[in-house]
Amino acid sequence: MRYYKKVLANGLRVITVPVKETKAVTVLIIFKVGSRQENRGWGGVSHFLEHLMFKGTKRRPSTLDISKALDEVGAEYNAFTTKDHTGYYIKINYERLDLALDMLSDMLQNSLFDPREIEREKGVIAEEINMYEDNPLMYVEDVFEQTVFGKDHPLGRLIIGSRASVKKLSRSQIIDYYARHYLAKRAVIVVAGPVKAEITKKVNRYFSKLKPGNIEKKLLSQKTKQPTLRINLIKKKTEQIQLCLGFPTLASSDPRRYALGLLTIILGGNMSSRLFISIRERQGLAYYIRADANFYEDNGTFLIQAGLDKSRLVQAIEAILKELEEVVKEPVTQAELRKAKEFIRGKTVLELEDSSNLAVWYGRQEALEGKIITPEERYNRIKKVTRSEINKIAKQIFRQSKLNIALIGPIGDISKIRGAVRGRL
Repeated sequence: MRYYKKVLANGLRVITVPVKETKAVTVLIIFKVGSRQENRGWGGVSHFLEHLMFKGTKRRPSTLDISKALDEVGAEYNAFTTKDHTGYYIKINYERLDLALDMLSDMLQNSLFDPREIEREKGVIAEEINMYEDNPLMYVEDVFEQTVFGKDHPLGRLIIGSRASVKKLSRSQIIDYYARHYLAKRAVIVVAGPVKAEITKKVNRYFSKLKPGNIEKKLLSQKTKQPTLRINLIKKKTEQIQLCLGFPTLASSDPRRYALGLLTIILGGNMSSRLFISIRERQGLAYYIRADANFYEDNGTFLIQAGLDKSRLVQAIEAILKELEEVVKEPVTQAELRKAKEFIRGKTVLELEDSSNLAVWYGRQEALEGKIITPEERYNRIKKVTRSEINKIAKQIFRQSKLNIALIGPIGDISKIRGAVRGRL
């Protein structure tokens, strides 16, 4: 799939992804800033700032002025904050492209940061924190990454912050953070849909006033040190225990990530994976189980998540570790490897039929890595992965001393969990 890249005079990178087979266009802008860039005591400021961008501008003084203009044309719009980037997008009928560009540029360059809205939004975010903490299925992965990286590591911080840190944020801190990070040279804008490469001129008309700033310095690697097993338990009265079990892994630039990605699919990426068949279908230990891999600029994680009956927790952990031991001892089969490659290929085709997913595909790579691999190039790399490469990465990653276990539920004693792990891997 072809794409075009231009750089405006202020340093803003513009990626155009022409798609003829749709009438929907997505405009996405990504800034390379997230919770890992936050100063101590400023926890949650990236996420808070994302919320405030929808609270009014000089031309559109209220939230309603923004939402009404987009709702009237049936647009989809939202924003997201991660540990290493923040994104804002509008998906709209391509005939209304100018509205999307005008709205995003207005929000990102002319937001009011009204003191009354700031105080009101603190209450909204407190309720958002309550929502996450009351939903162990959503919360356990955050607890897991805190376990892997530690609460003092930038990647161990909660994106949303804490009630205390959010409450302390001042308007001057928020504006200062915005001024330091919302800069053209640290941003990428993607326009994906039935548009031509010449769209750059139109983008320039709306975003040329975004301050250039400086290109972010290369991130210093922040590796973690883990000499032994870590278990993190949050006691909560629930019927089911949420388990997240896994290991620190690879940076996003590591070529071994393709082998790890395939291993993740084979272990727990779909309903015919090893863990799904063994843990759910054959042993009935879980309704929900999955494997996933997250890649950051200098680190990564592999995780297995499951919702379990509290009386069968130890049995489930033993069964999961047994599956990991098997994949370390013996290479995956040729049939498993072939199916995993085809699964990724098919899944990618389906996902990239949507202009918003296309925008994320190209924008995230350009923003975080400064280079883009097309879907075709990615699949060609995946095709070359061998069984021995997958076995090698399994041996390197699945080690007991690097194991992390996060649990949310009614657990009183973790000694039996330690016993289940002892002698494994």
